[in-house]
Amino acid sequence: MELWPAESIWEAVSPFLPGFTVEVLPEIDSSNTELMRRARAGQTEPTLLVAEQQTAGRGRLGRPWQSAVGDSLTFSLSLPYAPRDWSGLSLAIGLAVAESLHGGIGLKWPNDLWVADRKLGGILIEAATAGGRSQVVIGIGINIRPRPAEGLSTPPAALTDLWPQATAGAALLRLMPTLVRTLKDFEQQGFAPLQARFEVRDVLRGREVHTSDGLRGQALGVGPTGALRLLQAQGERLIDSSEVSVRPTPPDTP
Repeated sequence: MELWPAESIWEAVSPFLPGFTVEVLPEIDSSNTELMRRARAGQTEPTLLVAEQQTAGRGRLGRPWQSAVGDSLTFSLSLPYAPRDWSGLSLAIGLAVAESLHGGIGLKWPNDLWVADRKLGGILIEAATAGGRSQVVIGIGINIRPRPAEGLSTPPAALTDLWPQATAGAALLRLMPTLVRTLKDFEQQGFAPLQARFEVRDVLRGREVHTSDGLRGQALGVGPTGALRLLQAQGERLIDSSEVSVRPTPPDTP
């Protein structure tokens, strides 16, 4: 049975988020879906919803995210949120998670956590309007223990590869305060102050990449709004669509 340090998380986070609550459910369809339902029903209290198991978990672009009890950390955070500019939010969240968990975690634009070209986790951001205010729901999934690679486009990594004693509860306690502080800072300042720190962990920078919509070029890093800088024969191009997937191009690929 997983031990969840709910009280410790509440004590660390509630000074930054008045009214903050922590819920842990043994099973749910999707933590993001549940918090989006609540937001649309007018429930705007800052809420951390942890799901020990998700039956219909999902990632960006509707991809499924399956989780087994103890093998993964899957949770969503809902809070009223009104940044001056939403651009780069997924990068800021990824940076907060990576910096709080381990120095060996890299970031793949726009929303993945990678370890040695294997996927450790992903981020899903959704927004709703509740009571005339903007509400954001941030879903994060992280592999704690090794998982099978069958059916996955990118081989999976596990947090225990880097932190052998890691558990879902310990990882959540370690990352939540940093995540909330980063969200508060981003709301006021945007992504630009985080650009240099992101590039330290950028796994695509300097590599040949290709996108899901057919573009190819060299990744040059990210701009001050978090857009991917892609160098092509005709010059530099900025990619800022959250609907585009980017992958490194294998060597010797024509």
